[in-house]
Amino acid sequence: MIIEFIKLVFYAGVIVIISKYILVTTLRKLAENLNLKPKTVGNIAGYATSIPELLTIGISSFSGLISASIINVISSNIINFIQYIISVLLNKNQKTLGNKAIKIDLILVIITIILPVLFVVFKIELNLGMVPIFLILYILFLYLNTNVHKLYLSRQDSILERKIEKEEKWEKNNRKKTIKYIFYLLSIGCLLFFISKLLGNTLENLCNYFGILQIIIGILLGFITSIPELITFFESQRHYNKKKEQVILGMVEATNNLFTSNILNLFIIQSIGIVIYSIFS
Repeated sequence: MIIEFIKLVFYAGVIVIISKYILVTTLRKLAENLNLKPKTVGNIAGYATSIPELLTIGISSFSGLISASIINVISSNIINFIQYIISVLLNKNQKTLGNKAIKIDLILVIITIILPVLFVVFKIELNLGMVPIFLILYILFLYLNTNVHKLYLSRQDSILERKIEKEEKWEKNNRKKTIKYIFYLLSIGCLLFFISKLLGNTLENLCNYFGILQIIIGILLGFITSIPELITFFESQRHYNKKKEQVILGMVEATNNLFTSNILNLFIIQSIGIVIYSIFS
């Protein structure tokens, strides 16, 4: 039993290290190389930091542990939110939380926490019928996110974004770098998939042979797989905190990282888990 726990921590730790030091860094370089806005960079970081959840939930669902997957989503989304708040406080950016666009994004984030909790409390079955509902909600949340940023981010912030784009224009359209980063991402993805299969085998052993409750496994995975988000929350704010007038852009990037990660966990990755579970269970 102790050996299985050690294997669990080791494999999960390797996933986190790869995500933190290689995957997230590579994605950020790719985003900067393509000269993307902070909101888009935050979205890409959200996709990047959700890869551990995708892999662990996918493997858990394949192993028949659908209960562990929803607990993983709940714990990941709650931990993401807590880590976001901590990063804001430590970077002393709490004043920017008054921005209406950021406020609405955070309300949507809180909804991504409440919904899966309700599923567990009311014992709502996660079946294929939930998948189209999740997809509709995902599109709706994206629509709201896009439009509130157009409405409530000030004209001054938009001018600042364009100014930064011009300053970094030398990075744009560097095809060789773009191809290199994409190749790195594909290689990293293959490595993460291999390690996640080992993690999935360990999870199955813990649950089936050692009687470990699925809720414990889900919470543990939620904590482990949320560490990359903490890193990107800090990095995005520190990147823009160098100049006081750019603080809002760092907050936009960090908030969209949180928002994208949470809606992916609940609506897309959980849907993938449901489909996998329905096919192989």
